[in-house]
Amino acid sequence: MNVLEVKNVSKQFATHLALNKVSITVPEGCIYGLLGPNGAGKTTLIRIITQITAADEGEVFFNGNKIHQSNIYEIGYLPEERGLYKKMEVGEQLLYFAQLKGMSRNDALEKLKVWVDKFEIKGWWKKKVEELSKGMQQKIQFIATVVHEPKLIILDEPFSGFDPVNANIITDEILRLKEKGCSIIFSTHRMESVEQLCDNIALINRSQKVLEGSVKQIRQDFKPNIFELNYIGQTLVLNDNFEILSTQHFDNNIKQSNIKIKTTVSPNSLISEAINQVEVLSFAEHLPSMQEIFIKLVSE
Repeated sequence: MNVLEVKNVSKQFATHLALNKVSITVPEGCIYGLLGPNGAGKTTLIRIITQITAADEGEVFFNGNKIHQSNIYEIGYLPEERGLYKKMEVGEQLLYFAQLKGMSRNDALEKLKVWVDKFEIKGWWKKKVEELSKGMQQKIQFIATVVHEPKLIILDEPFSGFDPVNANIITDEILRLKEKGCSIIFSTHRMESVEQLCDNIALINRSQKVLEGSVKQIRQDFKPNIFELNYIGQTLVLNDNFEILSTQHFDNNIKQSNIKIKTTVSPNSLISEAINQVEVLSFAEHLPSMQEIFIKLVSE
């Protein structure tokens, strides 16, 4: 089942077309990467999903039904532009946000106690937000986003301001929320996080969706048919089915060559050619990173 379906959504601001007939599908229990360069239209799409703004055309469906104002209680949103009240105490602010999402004060206190203990911030409950570091404020806002246990969580650059240790803590919590059945839309420019966390992605560029699918399948679809061969011996001499792109030389006569194979030729043919000339140590296909795919598509 799909938790969210966006169908042919368009949005124009004056002379700027922010979204042009964009459709995405977010499966239930999925971490879904929403990618694109600055100004591509990602934030506009998120604001339409969260009903902050309305689409000019198209429809949004939540759990199979057209999205309604009441669905906002089933969505958690962590915006890129953080929205904490600097003069309010941390505890007072967390209770306020939880009650805005429909929780009673008692339920909110019970749930918040678990999160405060988990993030080891009990001593900050009575502190004002302006007294907190940027990373600590991020933790507070993350708690405010998920405390009401929403079915869909939207995280816009959630690791901004975090050191590696705290980034790992948030990563673990995102994966735990997925295991509990939450669906998560994850908007980021950090491609290493996409490969680590995301099941599916959509890439938006210049107001249009240019790519959607599973991370695993997309990397397969964009593979350049390049293989890395590590071996001992002389420099390889190969026939016209193969193109040696580069060769590195290491100690003990070890070499590493990147070799492009014609799409009509089996990789086994390369191994057969190589073992007649050298001692093969390892052989692996190069799959492009999401960073490489992102740059390729946006550049084109």
